[in-house]
Amino acid sequence: MSASEPARPEETDPAASWDDVRDLPPSAKLVAKVLEYNDTLTQSQLAEETLLPPRTVRYALNRLEEVDVVASRYSFSDARKRLYTLDIE
Repeated sequence: MSASEPARPEETDPAASWDDVRDLPPSAKLVAKVLEYNDTLTQSQLAEETLLPPRTVRYALNRLEEVDVVASRYSFSDARKRLYTLDIE
């Protein structure tokens, strides 16, 4: 790199994403932790793992998606279901 080239910005710190999670409700924190330990889960699997009502899990997932720490995609085996993964490294 020459002296005239600007330095590339540092990679985003994963702790910064967890800082965003820290301000969320306890249900969202629990869902994030469960997704951290389990690679990919559906909403119903998250409800089973967290022992939270499906409505609360749905709210938590929406809050996590607002701060961009959860990624979702449709299931190939059942297009009615969405698969959720934690997007924090």
